Amino acid sequence: MAKRKTSKIYRRDRRHQFAALPWRTGARGLEILLITSRETKRWVIPKGWPMKDRAAHQAAAQEAFEEAGVQGDITSEPLGMFRYVKRLKGDKTQLCAVDVFPLHVTELLDVWPERDEREREWVKPEEASRRVDEPELTALIEAFAFLSARPQG
Repeated sequence: MAKRKTSKIYRRDRRHQFAALPWRTGARGLEILLITSRETKRWVIPKGWPMKDRAAHQAAAQEAFEEAGVQGDITSEPLGMFRYVKRLKGDKTQLCAVDVFPLHVTELLDVWPERDEREREWVKPEEASRRVDEPELTALIEAFAFLSARPQG
């Protein structure tokens, strides 16, 4: 089976989204930035639909700016993928697959487009894993923390 390329530009697909996993390393070690969803106020990571004329990782970085007020260096290849059920208007739902791209945060903005609609909080990976609802996202956060702790070389 051929590996799907994620760095190409995607056509708009209502079932596929792209997300950033914002992270930093500080005095407390590795931290993950979580945000609340606008409707249910669940803890999530920034994500959204494909964007015309943007590669998948660029769309994820744009979502991180708009939803979380962060900028930084994003990988062009995804860490992995998770699935979730998106709640739509009229009690409808849609199963979505989300490619997740690690984003090393270099700038935390005081002003960003969705600042009045969301909360954001830096947490340790273990806490991030507990707060998110999606088991596959939990596994991705745990895998990222494990890989980040390994000696480079």
